[in-house]
Amino acid sequence: MILKKMVFPDYKYILIAVFLTITPTIALSSEAFSNSISDEEQSKGTELAQAVYDQASGEDASSRVVMLLSRKGKQPKQRILYSYAKDKGDAERWTLLRFIKPNDVARTGLLTKDYAGDDSDQWLYLPALDRVRRISSSRRAGRFVGSDYQYEDLTDREVNMDHHRIIGEEKVSGIKCTLLESIPVKKSNSIYSKRISCIHPKIFVPLRIDYYEGKKKKPIKQLKARKIKKIQGYWTIFDSTMYNLKTGHSTKLITTDIKYDQGIPDTLFSQRGLSDDSREQIFLPSGENT
Repeated sequence: MILKKMVFPDYKYILIAVFLTITPTIALSSEAFSNSISDEEQSKGTELAQAVYDQASGEDASSRVVMLLSRKGKQPKQRILYSYAKDKGDAERWTLLRFIKPNDVARTGLLTKDYAGDDSDQWLYLPALDRVRRISSSRRAGRFVGSDYQYEDLTDREVNMDHHRIIGEEKVSGIKCTLLESIPVKKSNSIYSKRISCIHPKIFVPLRIDYYEGKKKKPIKQLKARKIKKIQGYWTIFDSTMYNLKTGHSTKLITTDIKYDQGIPDTLFSQRGLSDDSREQIFLPSGENT
């Protein structure tokens, strides 16, 4: 997938192991955060966050992804999906996720449209009912098809939606990374109280993201990236795992094929396109037929 802006192959961020932990800082309110750091500190944090967000990821992309759902002591469950993404410019991004296996989730789709600011729309297609259902903002904390991703994790998050500061350095898989703390400007526009990202200093890709809830001192989830390669000139995460640190459950995403800049039309990212997967055939990453 295209983990981007720390998301589901944001989708650019993320798809991204090592069980290293950092000493978390206590979650602050937006006002307390602003008062606790200097303008210079906040400026450097914002610059780093912007560098991550601005990483080139193509005008559009399609990828084939294997999803492994794991719980200790149980056999992993495998799902296969296609991911399509399009950058519309001016902080507007569209994504479409389509499951193809196993049969109980085949053809299930999720369409997300992120706009400038904190506005976004999401629709879920349920083939058993043959209907498209809008995902309300109140359900953004819900789990996506039983994975460890909440619906919010599958939306784009702009830099100005959080306060950012650099809080140190740490090694992940032998690479010294910069620790970036991000706290929502508005508590109401995120289910997380803060995120701490470990950013690769040269390619500006997060190698790990810790997610916090409320005033808890330890993260509730952790996203780790393991395999990163440059494809068609774009840094791409091929192997990532989201860990639920409360339940021990995890979701691993492995990208097996990806193709950028095919000229995917806007019509694919519509409610009609969401309910009609035949439109996707010519844009499959490897040219195969499902």
